[in-house]
Amino acid sequence: MRRRPNAHRAWSKSKREWVQPLDVLVVQAFDQYVDERLERLGAGGSDFLLVNLFGAPLGAPMSPAAMGELFDRLSERAKLERKVGPHMARRAFGSNVADADGSWDEVRMLLGQEHPGSVAPYVIPDRSRVREAVERVASPRELSGRGVR
Repeated sequence: MRRRPNAHRAWSKSKREWVQPLDVLVVQAFDQYVDERLERLGAGGSDFLLVNLFGAPLGAPMSPAAMGELFDRLSERAKLERKVGPHMARRAFGSNVADADGSWDEVRMLLGQEHPGSVAPYVIPDRSRVREAVERVASPRELSGRGVR
C-alpha cells in the first residue's frame, strides 16, 4: 500500500495489500521485537513496522541505511562468511520456497509480486537440485536402448 509522506519517503511498490504467512520463528521474533519496542517507547508511537529502538531519533521509522547496518551487525553476530542484506534475504526466501517444491505462483504470492515474470530474479536454485535435474535426463545410450557401458 502506498504510504502517506514520511521522513524517509518510504512506500511499498504495490498498490494492493497482500497477506504474508509467517512461520513460528518469525512470529516469535516479532513478539520479542514488539515487547522490546513497548519497553523502550511505550504504547504510543509510529504506525511503521520497524522503528529506531537504539539510535536517534527513537521511535522514528527505520531508514534503509539503518536497516542495512542492522543486517550487517546480525551477519557478524551469526558469524556468517559474508554480510547478508535485506534483498539477499528476500532472494534466499524465494529460492528456499522453490527448493521446497513451491510453485512459481506460490513464490510470486509470498513475495507480493504482481507479474509472474517478476519472480525470476528471486529464485536461484540450490546447486544440488540443479545437479539432480541433470542426472534425471536420460543419456542418448539409454534412450536408444543400448544402456551405459
